[in-house]
Amino acid sequence: MEAQYVLGIDVGGTSVKIAVLSVEGNLLEKWNIPTDKANNGANVLKDISSSVDEHLSKLKLNKNQFIGAGIGVPGFINMEKGMVDFAVNIGWKDYPIVRILSECLDMPVAVDNDANLAAAGEYWQGAGTGADDVILFTIGTGVGGGIIVKGDILHGVGGMGGEIGHVTVVPEGGAPCNCGKTGCLETVSSATGIVRIANMEAEKNKESSLYKQKQEGIQLTTKNIFEAAALGDQTADTVIEKAMYYLGLAAANIANVLNPQRIVIGGGVSAAGEQLLFPLRNHYEKFALDRVKLDSEFVLAELGNDAGVMGAAWLAKKYLKD
Repeated sequence: MEAQYVLGIDVGGTSVKIAVLSVEGNLLEKWNIPTDKANNGANVLKDISSSVDEHLSKLKLNKNQFIGAGIGVPGFINMEKGMVDFAVNIGWKDYPIVRILSECLDMPVAVDNDANLAAAGEYWQGAGTGADDVILFTIGTGVGGGIIVKGDILHGVGGMGGEIGHVTVVPEGGAPCNCGKTGCLETVSSATGIVRIANMEAEKNKESSLYKQKQEGIQLTTKNIFEAAALGDQTADTVIEKAMYYLGLAAANIANVLNPQRIVIGGGVSAAGEQLLFPLRNHYEKFALDRVKLDSEFVLAELGNDAGVMGAAWLAKKYLKD
């Protein structure tokens, strides 16, 4: 019997998302289980296996109908060796995830970084569909992303390809980043970075509604910053312009090297929609080459929290089918 299905698994610090899909990308079922981080994540893969067995039984599916499972992990991955070098949010270090999970599931397994797989998910079944060259920026607590070149994930020699959030955009006097550098894109264009800039700007402009919210004990968020800008608050508008200047600069420099067809913007901050895309496009066009601008377009991500499991299923289909 020819295999007809794939499993997609997306491991997060709080929950593990799991999905059963057809090889064509049709979603049969998806669900979440808690991430048990006790004992450095020793039980996570067993929990996944038990949950998969339970759901396949309900779906009346056999494991011999599956090509295999793809799994995305937030951390540094050695895809060729099937190892998690380090996943700080889970507790895994030098962890042979492919060997252990394939034994638990009794099927082949492939692993990659979760951000890479989010890009693959959007490429396969989301906003990147129909384009062979795609860059994904995920703008959330940090700035993540992944790069698809000619229909495959760009990994680089050490697996560090696609670390978009750690492009240096403030070379002198930049804020410290969790990676150990300063001035990374993540420090100015993530939700955390935008709020940090807003707090600084509000203190300089006490007529701003942002300052008044702070005085009232309201914690600034990207949501109320974008709302304030929509209502005409110049300080909020300045904050957004600054964040999008740096994002546009980074996007253009990456695009000038890779010449992508589509640049996908996802993550929680992308909920601002055109209010984010309009200044982003303007700054991108200042720095991108004319032909690069002509070839590329910005689009909003479509899959939301499902991008990771979709990309993990794509990984299984692509790398385990033979």
